[in-house]
Amino acid sequence: MSKKRIVIVGFMGSGKTSVARELAVMRNEGWVDLDARIAIAQGRRPAEIIVAEGEAVFRKIETTELQKVLSESVDDVIALGGGAWIMERNRDLLHEHDAITVWLDAPFDLCWKRIEAADQLRPLAASREAAQELYSRRGLAYGLARLRVSVADEPPREIAKRIELLLQQQLVI
Repeated sequence: MSKKRIVIVGFMGSGKTSVARELAVMRNEGWVDLDARIAIAQGRRPAEIIVAEGEAVFRKIETTELQKVLSESVDDVIALGGGAWIMERNRDLLHEHDAITVWLDAPFDLCWKRIEAADQLRPLAASREAAQELYSRRGLAYGLARLRVSVADEPPREIAKRIELLLQQQLVI
């Protein structure tokens, strides 16, 4: 059986980057944060692209970078940005590459607490109300992930351990 990529999806503030990093360390594999990769490739952070050029332009850039990541076959664990999974084309790409998608299902209040505490621009979550509405809209798409892990305010390593156990139970190690 060939090794499969593990792709972490979820709302902003759910812990995707931290959990992906921990999971990759546990599995002794490489990992990539798609938003960080976009920032390097574009010379500016995703939020700056969204503010300057709009979300639609950013989503095209995001899909292009995801295609590159998937074609390189280097990183085994991928943390998507919060909105990447909502795009059908991105879900299709991940399906075509036989990736195992894991939704970090964090409650909105936890995500909002982390969004507020983070020192970064979140143009799609400019207010609690805007973030709550976005969270509600994206929930159905996140539910399309192959695996779901409920997340509380716990260390990323603990969440990564639960994901690893789930992967073993699903025989997708």
